[in-house]
Amino acid sequence: MGIFDKFKGTAENLKDKATDLVNEHGDKVGEGLDKAGDFVDEKTGGKYGDKIDTGVEKAKDGLDNLDGQNDDIPDKPNQSA
Repeated sequence: MGIFDKFKGTAENLKDKATDLVNEHGDKVGEGLDKAGDFVDEKTGGKYGDKIDTGVEKAKDGLDNLDGQNDDIPDKPNQSA
């Protein structure tokens, strides 16, 4: 077994754990990503809000699709400005 085989096994194990986490706690993962995005948006004075929102949505989609289904992380509720 080569070193890359060991890394591949570790990466697959981490992916499986992340998939299980998102399947069980997708709502909390989504809330955490939203809060992180809001925090960064606040710290940058809203200057990069659109880019931050896009990044958060891509992160949510990527994590949500780990199991091949887009069903674990709910969309961010609409907020009034």
